[in-house]
Amino acid sequence: MTPATLVIGNKGYSSWSFRPWMVMKEFAIPFQEEVVPLYRENSKAKLLTHSSAGKVPVLIHDGLHVWDSLAIIEYLAERYPALPIWPRKIEARAHARALAAEMHAGFTALRKECPTNFRRKTSPVSLSEAASADLSRIDAAWREARARFGEGGPFLYGAFSAADAMFAPVVNRVEIYGLPVSPDSRTFVEAVKNLASWKSWHAGAQEEEWRLPQFELA
Repeated sequence: MTPATLVIGNKGYSSWSFRPWMVMKEFAIPFQEEVVPLYRENSKAKLLTHSSAGKVPVLIHDGLHVWDSLAIIEYLAERYPALPIWPRKIEARAHARALAAEMHAGFTALRKECPTNFRRKTSPVSLSEAASADLSRIDAAWREARARFGEGGPFLYGAFSAADAMFAPVVNRVEIYGLPVSPDSRTFVEAVKNLASWKSWHAGAQEEEWRLPQFELA
């Protein structure tokens, strides 16, 4: 099987790129990385050569172009069925997919008020009522997943899975905006931060030459 190419945006800010990138790194799936700096004059045109959606990430494999983080993760799970990209037990797998889909489609207030930024220094913020509700739901969802399926490890379903990758950008938000979470959720946060993939992505974000002023001032 030939290595894939994963087209991603700035590591400093592209939360959607981070999700499948983390999965591929943690499960040692071979791939080449192509970075398209976002919000530049030619960014959209370049992305349109990879996907008609004109967005990152895009996985290019054997002539197939797969866009959207969750679709890429599902494609990887089908291509590499021996890897526990999703939890092995059917109940845990169904729960993990439902939670990942909720993350994929929801929590818009928290996203808007607290954008992902891997270069931002920790500085607590006050959340709106809507964003606070998002954070409360996330905290409750993490605690439920760990209580029901998290035996044997610090991640949402015990061992690392795609569900953890889907929430990894929220871990960044918890850290840089000083967002309060329960002790059990803090265990999950620290586990994600200690992953080799997290540390590698974070280091890459610090080394990037292209910066977006609206984020750097945050």
